[in-house]
Amino acid sequence: MVKAIMHGCNGHMGRVITDIIKNTEGIELVAGVDKYTKVPNDYPVFESIDVCDVEADVIIDFSNAAAADELLDYCVEKQVPVVLCTTGLSEEQLEKVEESAKKVAVLKSANMSLGINLLMKILKDATKVLSPAGYDIELVEKHHNQKLDAPSGTALALADSINEAADNQYHYVYDRSQVRQKRDQKEIGISAVRGGTIVGDHEVIFAGQDEVIEFKHTAYSKAVFGKGAVEAAKFLAWKPAGRYDMSDVIQL
Repeated sequence: MVKAIMHGCNGHMGRVITDIIKNTEGIELVAGVDKYTKVPNDYPVFESIDVCDVEADVIIDFSNAAAADELLDYCVEKQVPVVLCTTGLSEEQLEKVEESAKKVAVLKSANMSLGINLLMKILKDATKVLSPAGYDIELVEKHHNQKLDAPSGTALALADSINEAADNQYHYVYDRSQVRQKRDQKEIGISAVRGGTIVGDHEVIFAGQDEVIEFKHTAYSKAVFGKGAVEAAKFLAWKPAGRYDMSDVIQL
């Protein structure tokens, strides 16, 4: 049985993951960390990770960037692997992630969805066939009207997967309205749509002569990210120091 600590347990994703783990074999939550402690839980909750005295095999983090440094220091000191799901880390914090991974197991991915990470693998295979054949590549992502960044980190990760498979031949174009010219064969167009309560929708289009091939992933709730994080935690427990991502979890 994997013993896990939920860092950010009383936030939206913390609650989602708490419910998922209740119905998942092989893992249990033994403690939580959250500045807001007035939520009933089946496990003890601490205001900060440095005062948590419960032993665990792995930490799942869905908190905020301000807490990342303290969390990484704790994981290195206590030698507890961490699934780092918090976004918005600074360049200095990203460097600290890499340094910490030399001393403890750290798993961080642009997207925790099992489906998105499988899609990245599929796109690499498709690119190796369709890119040399001259297919144009476009990516359209859609999210809710409260999302601040565009394009999404997941859209960029999908584009990077394609580009990696094509030996980094492509450059990215985010806005066609500024220049009146035909598209370059070595570009990936990335478009962002914001509206309503769309959780996340990513579509990759390979457009060739007289045919179009489309790959699409739609998230209907944030539970898909929570499920991926739980699977990642089960994978990461007891792993040696190193930098891991979701492709390791699903063994692509």
